[in-house]
Amino acid sequence: MANENSPLLAYQLLGEEGVAFPANGAGGPGSASARKLSTFLGVVVPTVLSMFSIVVFLRIGFVVGHAGLLQALAMLLVAYFILALTVLSVCAIATNGAVRGGGAYFMISRTLGPEVGGSIGLMFYLANVCGCAVSLLGLVEAVLDVFGTDATGSSGLRVLPQGYGWSLLYGSLLLGLVGGVCTLGAGLYARASFLTFLLVSGSLASVLVSFVAVGPRIIHLTPRPGSNGSSLLPQVGHFTGFNSSTLKANLGAGYSKDYTTGAMMTFASVFAVLFNGCTGIMAGANMSGELKDPSRAIPLGTIVAVAYTFFIYILLFFLSSFTCDRTLLQEDYGFFRAISVWPPLVLIGIYATSLSASMSSLIGASRILHALAQDDLFGMILAPAKVVSRGGNPWGAVLYSWVLVQLVLLAGKLNTLAAVVTVFYLVAYAAVDLSCLSLEWASAPNFRPTFSLFSWHTCLLGVASCLLMMFLISPGAAGGSLLLMGLLSALLTARGGPSSWGYVSQALLFHQVRKYLLRLDVRKEHVKFWRPQLLLLVGNPRGALPLLRLANQLKKGGLYVLGHVTLGDLDCLPSDPVQPQYGAWLSLVDRAQVKAFVDLTLSPSVRQGAQHLLRISGLGGMKPNTLVLGFYDDTPPQDHFLTDPAFSEPAEGTQEGGSPALSTLFPPPRAPGSPRALSPQDYVATVADALKMNKNVVLARACGALPPERLSRGSGGTSHLHHVDVWPLNLLRPRGGPGYVDVCGLFLLQMATILGMVPAWHSARLRIFLCLGPREAPGAAEGRLRALLSQLRIRAKVQEVMWGDVAGSGEPEEEEGDFVNSRRGDEEAEALACSANALVQAQQGRGRRGGPGGPDGGDGEEGPTTALTFLYLPRPPADPARYPHYLALLDILSRDLGPTLLIHGVTPVTCTDL
Repeated sequence: MANENSPLLAYQLLGEEGVAFPANGAGGPGSASARKLSTFLGVVVPTVLSMFSIVVFLRIGFVVGHAGLLQALAMLLVAYFILALTVLSVCAIATNGAVRGGGAYFMISRTLGPEVGGSIGLMFYLANVCGCAVSLLGLVEAVLDVFGTDATGSSGLRVLPQGYGWSLLYGSLLLGLVGGVCTLGAGLYARASFLTFLLVSGSLASVLVSFVAVGPRIIHLTPRPGSNGSSLLPQVGHFTGFNSSTLKANLGAGYSKDYTTGAMMTFASVFAVLFNGCTGIMAGANMSGELKDPSRAIPLGTIVAVAYTFFIYILLFFLSSFTCDRTLLQEDYGFFRAISVWPPLVLIGIYATSLSASMSSLIGASRILHALAQDDLFGMILAPAKVVSRGGNPWGAVLYSWVLVQLVLLAGKLNTLAAVVTVFYLVAYAAVDLSCLSLEWASAPNFRPTFSLFSWHTCLLGVASCLLMMFLISPGAAGGSLLLMGLLSALLTARGGPSSWGYVSQALLFHQVRKYLLRLDVRKEHVKFWRPQLLLLVGNPRGALPLLRLANQLKKGGLYVLGHVTLGDLDCLPSDPVQPQYGAWLSLVDRAQVKAFVDLTLSPSVRQGAQHLLRISGLGGMKPNTLVLGFYDDTPPQDHFLTDPAFSEPAEGTQEGGSPALSTLFPPPRAPGSPRALSPQDYVATVADALKMNKNVVLARACGALPPERLSRGSGGTSHLHHVDVWPLNLLRPRGGPGYVDVCGLFLLQMATILGMVPAWHSARLRIFLCLGPREAPGAAEGRLRALLSQLRIRAKVQEVMWGDVAGSGEPEEEEGDFVNSRRGDEEAEALACSANALVQAQQGRGRRGGPGGPDGGDGEEGPTTALTFLYLPRPPADPARYPHYLALLDILSRDLGPTLLIHGVTPVTCTDL
């Protein structure tokens, strides 16, 4: 092996492991009948073979020769420290519940969810496929190094023709052998692995004995090209036996050019090679589907294997430093054959480890692919991998993987791909550490592994160490692998995945939300950071869909709760009828694409249910401060489910996945003339209750007339401009003077401004109307309002309108809420409401007539129209007997105005300070 020129061996990427595979049994992969392997055969043997591979025979001299003994030991300690951190995480997850087939993929996907688990599982699969090809190419070149016609050195037999075509043929033949073993099942593979373990152990034993039994000798090295590329420089290496002078000379570093690649070695490059050779710690965990007792076997077997390989590496480093001079170590990485008591046994060990690595990678890749196909994360693409034999062997996945390995073999040289393979494995290791870290940070009561030698510190350090090693080995491959993982995660997120696995992200969110809710102190609230937190009461969402979306736009990042009251008495019912309804309402939220919570209650009346929801909805500092209701009128409700594209249902009335369609979960809208669950008296009483509870109130009328683009999540920009009109004056209680802009008027301005921040309303222009009495001078009130708007950073057009000679407008002002009582009769109040309604309609119609000039002054083209009107909602009267008349006045006031919001605010919401 003196003429080792394999790019595979230069990168040392033969130590990759396999994944879980089923035994030959009728139970199928991962079934109880397939679990036949013990701790030794199922964990120790595959892990040791994966961590040794061909590296233990062909890279000991490389590491010690360039780095020296001291730095080599430091590298080994660091490498095994990083691997040990991941081993602790693997052991913790493996002992926290039943681990089925799929190994690392199963643990990651069932912890982090299908999006992350599926993406890392596919990368892990590709790493195994490429790892199998790398192992086969390395085996081919190792064989040709001795038996090829171009082999150099006295030991070359020169019987096998060489070249790209021949190498591809040899690799394909070896792949056929490996594929045949994997196709026949796990039983044959387990026996082959044990035989390989015996051969490797015997070969290593002969090497260790040779250090002691063989006397000092001079070893002639293969001539290397000189510095000018033409002359040959013959060299000799010395095997000195145990010699203190040799050890002293090998203590320090002596970095030089790597004769296999011609590159100058550094600490980072040597460390990367050593670390690549130590990977393979997941081989035992990936046998989870075949272990009799995985919760016990994985921790015990993995730790034993890691300790054993660490001891062997340490021993070989010391023996090489004591007995071999630096020339021999640097110029002949395969010097074990030259000092062996029986050189063919070293060759057997090299070939056995390479063959074992290729089998482990192929059978591991097929089992990962089968697990991915069974989870149906990638759809029909992986459907052939679901096919299994009568004995439970997934031969479809084996054939699928065999074809991909054959395609990779066509590349011939895998320098770049080899680095990507190792980086993929490190991504998987980092994901395991991240899974354990997430479970520990989430503080989930069900996370109680029997293996306790870990903490969140070790998990976090393991994640950081794996990421550091990825970028140390290959920054480009590391960045590309993370990008690929992100793209695959986005793809799986778009497709959707099973929700029954459990998502650790939900546990983490719960933990963090609870912590921050406790820190959200209502005593520290400030008007500068006020935002609307809405409770929208919905009877039947079929008729309230436009209002549901408009409220979603008004919330401005605040709390948004959909509330519904189911009429009934729990004492008279066998079970709670509310709980089964949550699924339908959550589906409604998803389909409507609104960011809302759902809160349902059972109550004898809608009014009492509304009181319940106003009191108990929300938590801590996140509680509704504004009640939103649809307007109470005689307009028959529309079924928006029939016209909204988001709610189009299949003909069978079921959604994808077999769940009932929303059209079957919510009853049809109320028919015209049918009885209503809420009386006019209770409707106004509900408004009064909310104001008594210091909640703002919004009554929405005719929201179904809003154009769809105004309710969409996109920009909604159109060439046709619209107005948003704000009337910050109680039109049912006219008055003049500077005090009209009260708390409620400022609340209207704030809500209109918030709506203008939504992308769908960016093109709408805000107009504020000032009503002047007959004795009020024009301009004064407008100037005061413009100054206030400047301080509030609100851009709007201010217009003064003459209120006219309204009867009683000059009378002393009544207490708010008494406008329909003793001082003004019903007929006068209705006349006032009709006058106010006509005034608002007149201002809305000015844009449709072509501008201020009217029909005669414009060109006749239609100008901007009013898309939404904000009106001041007066308080309900103090006398409940006047509630029906109050509602009738509101109906007259807002009739035929198009989409309208009647708002009454009771809390300060604006601030002029920074």
